[in-house]
Amino acid sequence: MKPEALLHPTEKGLYCPSGDFHIDPVRPVDRALITHGHADHARAGHAHVMATRETLDIMGIRYGENFAGATQEAGYGEVVTINGVTVSWHPAGHVLGSAQVAVESDGMRIVASGDYKRRPDPTCTGFDVVPCDVFITEATFGLPVFTHPADAGEIGRLMESLKRFPERAHLVGAYALGKAQRVIALIRQAGYTETIFIHGAMEKLCTYYRDRGIDLGPLAPATIEKGARDQFAGKVIVGPPSAFADRWARRFPDPVACFASGWMRVRQRARQRGVELPLIISDHSDWDELTRTIRDTGASEVWVTHGREEALVRWCELHQIRARPLTLVGYEDEAD
Repeated sequence: MKPEALLHPTEKGLYCPSGDFHIDPVRPVDRALITHGHADHARAGHAHVMATRETLDIMGIRYGENFAGATQEAGYGEVVTINGVTVSWHPAGHVLGSAQVAVESDGMRIVASGDYKRRPDPTCTGFDVVPCDVFITEATFGLPVFTHPADAGEIGRLMESLKRFPERAHLVGAYALGKAQRVIALIRQAGYTETIFIHGAMEKLCTYYRDRGIDLGPLAPATIEKGARDQFAGKVIVGPPSAFADRWARRFPDPVACFASGWMRVRQRARQRGVELPLIISDHSDWDELTRTIRDTGASEVWVTHGREEALVRWCELHQIRARPLTLVGYEDEAD
């Protein structure tokens, strides 16, 4: 079997004709297999959605209970048959509930990774290598320049800034699903026990993470009492990056603008956003992790999507691995 006969891109997303299902479709379809809850992968309006329990719950939080006509839970390691095609689910290490989807038929196995990272994360199950014939990899940070430093070191810089500037609020921009909770958990691992204040847009998701047994420590709304601007002096406030461009961020006393993202490796991006303390913390694999993962899967062919496809395709060719870019409209870099 040629891989394209088992899985190929369409205008709605990756499609398996023999199984009659899509993976992370960008338009409403009859049957959708969803890798994780970020909006560019998980959309409402499908007739039937299959995903991990956490991804289904997250979609419900973000889109409402009736986000799909019907849902089906998939557990890590679970194997199901859909119209004669074998499908299994494996941890992707990206955010809570994120999964790789392995599709197999007639001796051909293709693994769609969704988004993934290899380093430990206190808020989600770590990545599992799934041997396969074809590996579909993201390439968000698919350039050799992107090497993510150790998380502990980046959080250590935040802790040092809190000590140096006890009179200033520290505003940490972080994507609302996954990154915010991970940053909070990393701050706790660094020994910070004080209340962390969060933007209202993060409350439901943080509550859900805690309900799933993830310890985020004491949290409180970042609400300023009238005439008490200094109440957040020396405090940590976590909010979505979009909130830092509006009046919400101007409430706080002489804030230190921080941003947790793999894109903070690019100094120009940090300057453009007015970031004083860039924190290079990514929920995506860096260059070394991407290339290591390709090797680890043993795949003889690689499809590269949503990111810097050219460099990773070239790396594969230099290592005698067939590769091609897989253009899928609708996937984004997000705020990482």
